[in-house]
Amino acid sequence: MKKLIFSIALIMLIQYTVSAQQLLSTKSAQVKFNATGGIEKIAATNNEADCKFLTNTGQIVFSILIKGFRFENQLMEDHFNENYLESTKFPKSDFKGYIRSAKPIDYKIDGNYDVTADGILTIHGVSQKINTTGKINITGGKVILLSEFKIKLKDYQIAGLYIGDKIAAEATINITSKF
Repeated sequence: MKKLIFSIALIMLIQYTVSAQQLLSTKSAQVKFNATGGIEKIAATNNEADCKFLTNTGQIVFSILIKGFRFENQLMEDHFNENYLESTKFPKSDFKGYIRSAKPIDYKIDGNYDVTADGILTIHGVSQKINTTGKINITGGKVILLSEFKIKLKDYQIAGLYIGDKIAAEATINITSKF
């Protein structure tokens, strides 16, 4: 009898813990970057970013395959993968950190919330601490994370002949993650 009561209490505790810790996940978050510096547009989109977000702690993890970026021009895509991001040597980029809000967010109530994210961004095998702003939009129970920030290519040891000329020394990154 004691084992039965203990088992029921343990199951109830586990169910409470799981419901209080909501994991949001998608494998179709969108990451765009723009490094247009000269005449040609240097921009690409990846619609296959993996994102996991724990709403109770704010912990967030993004992972993206570099070869998943699509350009308007196939030659640019080839140069991006071979010469700049070296995607065979450094196939993934990721962000591991936390989203913080000035006030608690009730994910059951529609609204727009300004947030900050801080963590470690790894690109081209180089990890850097970053802090950026963003928004959490909740509509009809659906959560969307949005952010825009800039990175300096040299901070991630991304080098090449045209950086600073045709390619901007700084890239703008836009993230949209719909859960």
